[in-house]
Amino acid sequence: MEQTRLPLTFFHQELFSNFINYTSLHKQQNLLSGILFLILPLQKSIALKPEDILKYYLNHNNVELIAGKLAAGKNRLQIKGITGSAKALVLAALFKNQKNNIVAIIPDKEMSAYFLNDLENIFEEKELPFHKKQILFFPTTYRRPYKLEKTDNSNILLRTEVLKRLGNSQKSTIIVTYPEALSEKVITQAYLKKNTFRLNVNDRVDMDFVCDVLIEYNFNQIEFVIEPGQFSIRGGLLDVYSYSNDYPYRIEFGPDAIESIRSFDPSSQLSIDQLNHITLIPNVQDRMIKESRESFFKFVPGKPLIWIEDTEIALIKIEKEFDKAVEIFQSLSKEVKHIEPTQLFCSKNDFVNDINSFPLIETGLAMFSSYDPIIFNTQAQPSFNKNFDLIFNHFTENTKKGYRNIILSAGNKQIERIQLIFDDMIQNRNLEQIDFESINMALHEGFSDLDLKLVCYTDHQIFDRYHKFRLRDGFASRQVFTLKEIYDLKPGDFITHIDHGVGRFDGLEMIEVNGRYQEAIRLIYKDNDLLYISIHSLHRISKYIGKDGTAPSLDRLGSNAWKNLKSRTKKRVKDIARELIKLYAQRKATKGFAFSSDSYLQYELEASFIYEDTPDQIKTTSDVKSDMELSSPMDRLVCGDVGFGKTEIAIRAAFKAVADSKQVAVLVPTTILALQHYYTFSERLNDFPCKIDYLNRFKSASKQKKTLQELKEGRIDILIGTHRLLSKDVDFKDLGLLIIDEEQKFGVSAKERLRKLRVNVDTLTLTATPIPRTLQFSMMGARDLSIMNTPPPNRYPVQTEVRPWNEELIRDAIHFELSRNGQVFFVNNRVQNIMEIAGVIQRVVPDARIAIAHGQMEGAKLERIMLDFIEGRYDILVATTIIESGLDIPNVNTIFINDAHHYGLSDLHQLRGRVGRSNKKAFCYLLAPPFTLMSDEARKRLRAIEEFSNIGSGLNIAMRDLDIRGAGNILGAEQSGFISEIGFEMYQRILDEAILELKEDEFSTVFGKETEKNYVKECQIETDLEILIPNDYITNTTERLSLYKELNAIEDEATLEAFRERLLDRFGPVPPQTDDLINTIRLRRLARNIGFEKIMLKNDLFVCYFISNQESEYFQSKNFTGVLNFIQTNPRSCKLKESGNRLSLTFKEIKDVTGALFWLEKIKESL
Repeated sequence: MEQTRLPLTFFHQELFSNFINYTSLHKQQNLLSGILFLILPLQKSIALKPEDILKYYLNHNNVELIAGKLAAGKNRLQIKGITGSAKALVLAALFKNQKNNIVAIIPDKEMSAYFLNDLENIFEEKELPFHKKQILFFPTTYRRPYKLEKTDNSNILLRTEVLKRLGNSQKSTIIVTYPEALSEKVITQAYLKKNTFRLNVNDRVDMDFVCDVLIEYNFNQIEFVIEPGQFSIRGGLLDVYSYSNDYPYRIEFGPDAIESIRSFDPSSQLSIDQLNHITLIPNVQDRMIKESRESFFKFVPGKPLIWIEDTEIALIKIEKEFDKAVEIFQSLSKEVKHIEPTQLFCSKNDFVNDINSFPLIETGLAMFSSYDPIIFNTQAQPSFNKNFDLIFNHFTENTKKGYRNIILSAGNKQIERIQLIFDDMIQNRNLEQIDFESINMALHEGFSDLDLKLVCYTDHQIFDRYHKFRLRDGFASRQVFTLKEIYDLKPGDFITHIDHGVGRFDGLEMIEVNGRYQEAIRLIYKDNDLLYISIHSLHRISKYIGKDGTAPSLDRLGSNAWKNLKSRTKKRVKDIARELIKLYAQRKATKGFAFSSDSYLQYELEASFIYEDTPDQIKTTSDVKSDMELSSPMDRLVCGDVGFGKTEIAIRAAFKAVADSKQVAVLVPTTILALQHYYTFSERLNDFPCKIDYLNRFKSASKQKKTLQELKEGRIDILIGTHRLLSKDVDFKDLGLLIIDEEQKFGVSAKERLRKLRVNVDTLTLTATPIPRTLQFSMMGARDLSIMNTPPPNRYPVQTEVRPWNEELIRDAIHFELSRNGQVFFVNNRVQNIMEIAGVIQRVVPDARIAIAHGQMEGAKLERIMLDFIEGRYDILVATTIIESGLDIPNVNTIFINDAHHYGLSDLHQLRGRVGRSNKKAFCYLLAPPFTLMSDEARKRLRAIEEFSNIGSGLNIAMRDLDIRGAGNILGAEQSGFISEIGFEMYQRILDEAILELKEDEFSTVFGKETEKNYVKECQIETDLEILIPNDYITNTTERLSLYKELNAIEDEATLEAFRERLLDRFGPVPPQTDDLINTIRLRRLARNIGFEKIMLKNDLFVCYFISNQESEYFQSKNFTGVLNFIQTNPRSCKLKESGNRLSLTFKEIKDVTGALFWLEKIKESL
């Protein structure tokens, strides 16, 4: 076996111990892969439960001492020497002992959120509904520190939940809050009681009365309920979103009384839980309410225990909030009468008086305590810097001292990784076994409790990972509905019909057929020709999406122009697909390098990723590694939104290749990005035996020459660069993996060279551009595809606001960012006035350090500026969209985009993706003229981007915008022409058809059994029965059309059943006409599988038409033979006919869809 080469560059002597026996380990793993880790977990980690660790604290001497002192009336206590998440455990133990309300005041929102999460995890109530929770969060009502008017609906909901619980429940609760939230006064108990409306199942109350109450409470009536303060009526169902619950309620009224109440999810509109009673509460946090208010502590019943961390900080913050409110109040217009700050906010003195009337425990510096402090003996978790030798020794020392080692982690995966690393060290270094236990529970900070002889360490601190708190933030459902609006067909929209071409959608219309009513789609073509198409043919039309929102020309009904265009497109698409499939076949036949299984270094690298892996990331990593371990070359495409962790997957794959002594090429579209990747890769792989370098136009000729020489000699493991890597003089000693970032941005010639390079080299392509395009051939299986749809759990959404140009706003936002040591991007895409803009910013913020960057600059100068900005030598970077391509600077968390109305959706989304890449809240300001001065398109774009602030939503919104531009990039410029003529969805449908035909005919040998022959692509239906969704069942036309469209696309039985269940849940009992409609989907599916192209159900006759092409292989298939056998055994029931060279099968006396379904099922059984 060949000796593994160990590059020692970037390799410090003190790290050497971490990699002892690297070579021999490698040999063992190649021989024992799969045996080493599966058979030899050398030391067992015993799994404990959260309650096990809580028991320690319930019996802690100090906890009993505190409980005793409180019971004896000693109400001013101080605790010292308590660190990390031990605080949450002590509080939880006190709560269990006392069963009294506790108000925990933590210094700021972030710390209070971590404290809340710790308590939720200790009591295992993270996923519980509100009415079962013991731990509640009490936040501020407003969103921004200096913008009191901007309230946040989700915060209002959380505050109201707390007030409701305190007002009418005997259940003991821990309320976690922070000073800013307590500085706001709340309404009185009496006012809350007066405005609480209770409903029970079987109450004899009618819907009109409940609606009157809701209108009095200022609720708005809308079509579909998506956020608090809304209600909607559909038949006997009333949906209402109260301010007192996480989810809205669906109340079903019978003739005399309420029949059922259930909560439902606003984004799917489906029920969650059956309830017996509910309370409806209005927005009691509204500052316009003229009622008198009181401090939060006056609202709390009884004598709750106050737990306060850093009393002095709390008092300073309360005072600051009050002064800020006074300042804002004084600047408000005197013409409108506003409520005085003293009525809305608490002063510092009010706060001190309030907390002094309750039992009080202070941690940290005490201001009120009158007794000796109670001292705990805890220490914070030490920092190990991912050095597992240190951790191993530490655990061994603890065991010798008789301490218990406990690792806390939210998932078993991290515990398994730690176990594997320890096992490996024991196996390869003949070390002694170590003991540790694990608890599947995330706490924020680890600690050692010397009194209890307990050492609790968190996995994220061991691996230096960022740990994010989770609070409910905003309403995803609002986004779901905005998305629906973007995709839904509205009258006036352009559509493409697969047989008739581009027309205009003109709504739904009821038409009479043989005395029965049916719903049809009305389309307008050239010269105002009308075409009515059945709702059963909805799948044949698609919304027209062309280039840049330009209106297409309508087709003339009956002309051949559309047919010709369609066949030209199909021919061209087939040519492209043929090329790609050939490449695929070539790869399949080529033998590549099969990489060996993961080394323990690989486990260490993956475990040290500072963010939590998303399920998609875990799956993609595993797929990429499995592909690399196969002998045929990998060709995998990874699609994921901006900031979804694609680079991390590339780093893991690259390291796996390096561990097998192979070289890696990382190809990127821009020089800046090459540099950025160089820093990212170097930082991540800094502690590992791996040499990384880069090539781009900024590097001097002599340095490039040196790099190329080292590459040829095999002394460079990973080389990152632009298309310079494809030059003839770049010679790898042993290239094993090619990583391509944003492939669509490379030119045709670069792609040709790439194609030749990658036939026998494993290739991993990354793209942030959403699916439909780059995927054309991954759809056909010519490439493996991983889609990363889940946003990282450790990231915040970016708060996005559309604003007019306003120097005051710019100044305030920049000051706010600089005050938290952050940096700012200011995007201005015109080089002509970029100096002028920078001048304005310098004038507004004179103390800021400003840099300017644009693509027309000399390479070295641009690189210097970018580097200085990354290193924090500038505060503000005024730049063109040069920053769009993947620049990742976690310290930049505010971005301004000037003239935002000139950008496409995808550009805005990509630019916004440059901020919010760390654990700080990020802001994006879109500076644009008032909406009234903009085009409709620009207004829609800005509205959409403002709504979709969540990271990940971009995959949905940018899709449309990107599809159009991207298709041209991937498939050649002439394709863009076709797309703008026929619309993107239709283009994609033609593409799919072309690919399927190629797979079945020309390339059937390549794909083998992969494709089962479908003789009939789709089956059409004609009927005179009343098959529809009645108007009075679903009154909203857009919703009805959307449901027709969804139903038409359903392919399997389970989804069809789920669709019916959803109708029942959302709109009440399903009418018979709609049940028939659902059955026609089954009927069409069965007919298609048997081999019928068209079925007709009219005048009590059921006629099934066979394939019209008499040359079709279908007539030699077992399906057709089966149908003939059925006809022979059932001669009285059906009749086979031929007319006009077309075969058909007729059944008589079939009066409904159920009858037709019965006979087709009989035929299917005989096949």
